[in-house]
Amino acid sequence: MSITTGRLLDGWAERGSPLLIGGRLVPGDRHFETIDPATEEVIGPAADATPGLLDAAIAAARRAFDDSGWAADLALRVRCLRQLRQALVRHAGELRALTIREAGAPRFLTHGAQLDAPVADLGWVADLAESYAWTRDLGRAEPMGIASDRRVLREPVGVVAAITPWNFPHQITLAKLGPALAAGNTVVLKPAPDTPWCAAALARLVAEETDVPPGVVNVVTGRDHALGARLAADPRVDLVSFTGSTATGRAVMRGAAETLKRVFLELGGKSACVVLDDADLKRACGYAAFAAISHAGQGCALTTRLLVPRTRHDEAVEITARTMARIGTGDPSDERTVCGPLISARQRDRVEGYLKLAVAEGGSFATGGRRPGRDRGFWIEPTLITGLTNQARAAREEIFGPVLVVLPHDGDDDAVRIANDSPYGLSGAVHAGDPERARAVARRLRTGTVSVNGGIWYGPDVPFGGYKQSGFGREMGVAGFEEYLQIKSIAEGAG
Repeated sequence: MSITTGRLLDGWAERGSPLLIGGRLVPGDRHFETIDPATEEVIGPAADATPGLLDAAIAAARRAFDDSGWAADLALRVRCLRQLRQALVRHAGELRALTIREAGAPRFLTHGAQLDAPVADLGWVADLAESYAWTRDLGRAEPMGIASDRRVLREPVGVVAAITPWNFPHQITLAKLGPALAAGNTVVLKPAPDTPWCAAALARLVAEETDVPPGVVNVVTGRDHALGARLAADPRVDLVSFTGSTATGRAVMRGAAETLKRVFLELGGKSACVVLDDADLKRACGYAAFAAISHAGQGCALTTRLLVPRTRHDEAVEITARTMARIGTGDPSDERTVCGPLISARQRDRVEGYLKLAVAEGGSFATGGRRPGRDRGFWIEPTLITGLTNQARAAREEIFGPVLVVLPHDGDDDAVRIANDSPYGLSGAVHAGDPERARAVARRLRTGTVSVNGGIWYGPDVPFGGYKQSGFGREMGVAGFEEYLQIKSIAEGAG
């Protein structure tokens, strides 16, 4: 279906998508074009916020937190989250088509983490807020001989700046917005310039189909990356929740440091899929091939290093290369497509730069390494690189494309050493015939999430985040909810 035929996006192709500031949908006085990455066709204009409009959004969020009853009204917050979930479900058809076209997301993923799963997860967040122990009684004690009744309160942080990337626009946005609102915060959302319509669609639903008070949610789209830096540095903002590259994460920390505001960072990854010598090689390598090229490899937690026993290296390469070549690339609107386009010409060129670098470092392509024969769009074939060591840049740096590097290991200890020899620590996988052996290796990996023998760790109740330069803090789960809360201790004299 066309993404402009439904009511939610009515007129956007001509007038452009709006901003949401202080409860009002604002058209913006300038625009930039959004591009379909599969075809390079113009989708339509998006509001391009000025620094003045960003300032208005921050001010609205500050007023809503300081002067409204939002932070204290749990029942209202829970009701609004459930209203938003229902609105997203009602408009799922339009949102699905939009996500496929604007983000280049394969349709099959929109039935999971690209849309349906994060929408459903809002219900879990609402339930958690209702059942959460906002106050904990520590009982009576007599410090310094003074009888005191003590309790610990959980309270919202304040104004949250949510800065999100383009690769999973709904999942990452809702993973920030849901807990932040449930905790009683107000939010200024700054999405990536590549997917402004996805964020603006959410803004319209908040404004028109929920009881969210004015200023509680503000959505500011724009092509200027400096807007995110201004948002992170603003003293009226109390917490920055950022998902993106490690380099940008460092800049966010620097901006936030001046006012010592809290920062949550979910950054890059170069995760390892470890295959042990007793694993089902065909199954493990098929898993690795599929995971590495889903959504054209544009996922920070994807396993993009394949560690295989040296004695079975050539067999593993053959299986993996055959699987990747068979999957190929495809139209993201087709249910059978796994690997769609890259988001932009800039990203495609970046991936190609790494492919050239891999060859210069001594690597070769067991499959892929080129653009497929397509007239338009930003495409790279699923690519398997062999012949590198773990010290090669292509094996150490995040490429964010459908590229998998295969590395040989000499046993469990060596595999753990190679997997941990990385500046990142976001995710990982282990495959072994002996489950306890697989668990033992998983426990030794310095990473935030691990899949063992194909297990799926993704879920609303599972904390997600990284070690080392993959960031700090956790998103989702109770731990993710508590990122948006302050702790207050109160002691009351009992004498």
